Amino acid sequence: MQEVAYPVLTSLVFFPLLAAFGLFFFRGDSAVRIYTLIVSVIELMLSFPLFTNFKLGSAEFQFVERIQWVKQWDIEYYLGTDGISFLMVILTIAVLPLCVLCSWSYIQTRVKEFHFCLLFMTAACVGVFTSLDLVLFYVFWEAMLIPMYLLIAVWGGPEKKYASLKFFLYTLAGSALLLVAIVAFRVVGGTFAIPELMEKTFSFGFQFWAFLALALAFAIKVPMFPFHTWLPAAHVQAPTAGSVILASVLLKMGTYGFLRFNLPLTPAASEYFAPMMIAFSIASIIYGGAVALGQNDIKKVIAYSSVSHMGFVTLGIFLFNLRGLEGALFQMLNHGIVTGGLFMMIGAIYERSHSRDIYDNLGLGKYMPAYMGFWGLFALSSFGFPGTNSFVGEMLVFIGAFEKSPWIGAMIVPGAMIAAAYMLRISLKLAWGRPSTWKGWKDLNLREWTYLAIPAVFVFYIGLAPGLTFRVMDASLIKLQNDVHTKAQAVNIEDERPLEMAWNSIKNIVK
Repeated sequence: MQEVAYPVLTSLVFFPLLAAFGLFFFRGDSAVRIYTLIVSVIELMLSFPLFTNFKLGSAEFQFVERIQWVKQWDIEYYLGTDGISFLMVILTIAVLPLCVLCSWSYIQTRVKEFHFCLLFMTAACVGVFTSLDLVLFYVFWEAMLIPMYLLIAVWGGPEKKYASLKFFLYTLAGSALLLVAIVAFRVVGGTFAIPELMEKTFSFGFQFWAFLALALAFAIKVPMFPFHTWLPAAHVQAPTAGSVILASVLLKMGTYGFLRFNLPLTPAASEYFAPMMIAFSIASIIYGGAVALGQNDIKKVIAYSSVSHMGFVTLGIFLFNLRGLEGALFQMLNHGIVTGGLFMMIGAIYERSHSRDIYDNLGLGKYMPAYMGFWGLFALSSFGFPGTNSFVGEMLVFIGAFEKSPWIGAMIVPGAMIAAAYMLRISLKLAWGRPSTWKGWKDLNLREWTYLAIPAVFVFYIGLAPGLTFRVMDASLIKLQNDVHTKAQAVNIEDERPLEMAWNSIKNIVK
């Protein structure tokens, strides 16, 4: 392996940001689209050193860049990646060109501003997944809010104001809790550096409250039941690219937060609250699937299915065994690929029929066989059909659940059955339903083939050859599991009473 001669992660964060400002030198919508597509391809090329120089089997942070930023407050520009964040960084960068292509004819107003938001969003998301300083992480976390809000509020559907405001208020509430936790870690831990905080052992009383603040912030972002209500509204009103980014990247920030912060920084509290988190995860799986089963708006079906699928992810995280953690990270990646693909397909059909109601889009198998071929592939993967990528992740979560407790395993079986039911229901109607009106359907064009074929390749690649993904993630997940167990055992929960400690602190402040 050779050392990379330039700061790879910094280039991945700031290249799309600088390129976004370059948009203002272009005139004409076509020029803007072509420029953004070229930028997205260059961003992909800039990520090649990550593939060639990433040390497989290492749990350490790699490609580390560390510079003093605000010396007086001990804030650093501190970036790095490991087996957990590596996959999320690649997923974020890979989604950008697909979003440009699927918006090519869909976005006709404020084209330059729209692509500015896409590039800005990519920069912020890569920053979130690579930050190793709490303040830097928070800056990128907040920066991501602005372009996502604009994507829904400006280019969204008829109820875009309601959906964007709801998205903003929910995520802002989560951000406030996250900020409180960050300040608390600095006061108690003495640093904002995440790797150094991961080496410390905090008292159970502190972990108790820090876990709750972090968990609420990340549960809103996932979103877990019952904090999920902003997601269907945001998905339905967002333009296609907005839905793709929401499903593929933004939801992963919440589960990434659980893996990066809750488990390593508050291990004893994570184990203490694990039964509660498992219960909420199972509720998300069942509730999300059941509601998706009764929807006629295709986008709502996929939106509620996301609530259900992300329930599998949070369940895997809080099972605290290796199979569960592997399954969770696999599902984070797989959900980004498959659900992103399904939202792009919904965008393609909406451009033709101008409706997302399933009864306005019946019988497409006769007129759009290629479209239904891709739809069938993503639908099969969505409910974990063997040979597809989602099968690997769901199977690992199932194994982890049964290893933890046969009762937990038994409780998520209906979730998998419901997922198959709602995806088969909608797929059968789209493929073989009696066409209600003739709309002059045209099958996929070259651009649509291109942006659908890429995720389709990864459906098969990860489903049939998951070995490389295991090698990327396993060392980091094994270290995480061992650290959580060791540090949780080192904390004496019985001697500490968090509620009493909090009440005494309040009384001291009042005095």
